Amino acid sequence: MLKSVIQGVATAAMMMIATAASAQTTFTLSTPDPDNSEITLAANKFAELVSQKTGGKVTVKVFPNGTLYGGDPSAAVKQLAGGSLDMLLLSTSLYANFNPKFTAISVPYLFSDLGQLRSYLSGPMGQELTADLEKIGIKGLGMWPRPFRQMTNSRKPILSPQDLSGLKFRVPNNPLWVEFFKKMGAAPTPMAFAEVYNALQLKVIDGQENPINIPVTAKFYEVQSHVTMTNHMADGWVLAINPAKYNALPEDQKNAVRQAATEAEAWKVENDAADEGRSIATLSEKGMKVERLTPEQQKAFADVAKELFPTFAKLVKDQSFFDRTIAAVGKQ
Repeated sequence: MLKSVIQGVATAAMMMIATAASAQTTFTLSTPDPDNSEITLAANKFAELVSQKTGGKVTVKVFPNGTLYGGDPSAAVKQLAGGSLDMLLLSTSLYANFNPKFTAISVPYLFSDLGQLRSYLSGPMGQELTADLEKIGIKGLGMWPRPFRQMTNSRKPILSPQDLSGLKFRVPNNPLWVEFFKKMGAAPTPMAFAEVYNALQLKVIDGQENPINIPVTAKFYEVQSHVTMTNHMADGWVLAINPAKYNALPEDQKNAVRQAATEAEAWKVENDAADEGRSIATLSEKGMKVERLTPEQQKAFADVAKELFPTFAKLVKDQSFFDRTIAAVGKQ
């Protein structure tokens, strides 16, 4: 009798273990941009890698265009912390609204090249920012680089800061962008991205700035005639997950998700590099004139940015973090 009871308990325990081992977990992952955007393509690669590394036990379903959070990124961060969103990819500049230290990443001409940006995001400074996300109730899985930002406009080639004088430029609703473009003589105009195409078409604004793939995916080539490869600002993407949902995963699946995040970042860098050439070719084919700055011309823009470092430090609201950032990239 006792033996049969013990065997029954053991069998039940084994069945529970087997059930747990075969349990399926599905996460939703929201991105703010369309299916063909660099970030949604990378999100899909991440989802593919998660499935591979967990043997299909964890599935990530990607939802582009901010559809799961009504297009309101600030609300999305709060929903992620509250658990109504599972996973989220949003720009580091957006997180500056919650933690001004993230502003440091977008200081104009802070990074000399993509390699330096990647080292910053994955190194001690980036790790500090990722750890800070816990203060707003979310778990950071990593930060991915975004292609450097370029300028487009409908008026003239931009080859020097003086060429921006008087141009109405759309910028994100972030004081760092406003201060930089104002210093160069432009009229910075904060505006939601969804409004930009119509504003360009109606000539309410003359130009905008974004990574080079954005004028392609948003069809700005229909309402813009000039693009300049200024590489004036960096930005990143935060891959984040609801902590409770992350902690519910067994340890091997947590490791798999983190490894997938690392590998997806490397894939994204390669894909972005290939996409830059394709985007420039497309814009040229659509009739836009593409300008590349010489090192001397780019230095003129960088010198303007350097003059604003004291202002940027105030926007970061953490002098120590700003100073350590500047030291980390050798721009003292």
